[in-house]
Amino acid sequence: VQLQAYGGGLVQAGDSLRLSCTAPGRTFSNNAMGWFRQAPGKEREFVASIGWKSSTYYADSVKGRFTISRELNRNMMYLQMNSLKPEDTAIYYCAAARSSLTTGRISDYGHWGQGTQVTVSS
Repeated sequence: VQLQAYGGGLVQAGDSLRLSCTAPGRTFSNNAMGWFRQAPGKEREFVASIGWKSSTYYADSVKGRFTISRELNRNMMYLQMNSLKPEDTAIYYCAAARSSLTTGRISDYGHWGQGTQVTVSS
């Protein structure tokens, strides 16, 4: 199952951006979901996860700036990104975990989207 992430773009430092993720034809209401990112020349890293009863978990680098949320009835997940920094520049991927528990481990996610580019200029 392919997830679809969209909403990326080119913004300036300090701006906000909201990413969206959906999974056409499939529901992940019983699965935790997450956002990851990969900058050029770097490994893919965890950003945020949302799970059972909307529990959330964030990477330290985005805590207080990013907010993950989901609308189960619309099969949508979001990542609200505020106070963006140039170091947030990356391709952002959404993913669905194999369980309902929030997790930052890439290996816990079995379904991935194609990614959306976020570029933050200084």
